[in-house]
Amino acid sequence: MKTVKNKQILVGADFAGFPLKEAVVAHLKSKGWEVTDVGVRSPEDDDTDLMFHRVGLRVGSMISEGEFERALLFCGTGMGIHIAASKCPRVHAGVVESVPAALRAITGNGVNVLAMGAFYVAPQMGIDIAEAYLNAELGSGYEWWYNFYEFHKLAMDELDAFDYEEYKANGFKVKHLGDYPLKLETKPED
Repeated sequence: MKTVKNKQILVGADFAGFPLKEAVVAHLKSKGWEVTDVGVRSPEDDDTDLMFHRVGLRVGSMISEGEFERALLFCGTGMGIHIAASKCPRVHAGVVESVPAALRAITGNGVNVLAMGAFYVAPQMGIDIAEAYLNAELGSGYEWWYNFYEFHKLAMDELDAFDYEEYKANGFKVKHLGDYPLKLETKPED
């Protein structure tokens, strides 16, 4: 598997996300990242296989198959391409428009496919989002809650094990792999 630790990342964009993807990829390459691009690679690229949902499915399948640990996706809003990627098993995709959201996506939700919308995210913000996302991991300390990692890891495990037909047969109740108390905590004083 190509990993973030080894500075390897998968990217994909449609025509609308192309300009933002180009800015982020140029930055990552300048920092020594190996980037595999499976989407639009030129403003003149008019291959219909590169429509947002088809790029999203391609990236999602490469995550599902264990070829890459994480990916960055780009389209106009980030939404359509992330929905497509989410159709693939074990893909936890999220759309973000800020650095705090990117940090929470990875540290709290284990997002392995992060999408951005070029209509809403300026190039420098996209670079900052990618940096935050790629330099953190699930439970890496962004959050201070007791059992934060364990709570969210349980959610990721249950989502990975989710089978809709089993869920439906069980009266639309999730098969619990464990449990943690549900309560918001007050941030402790420093």
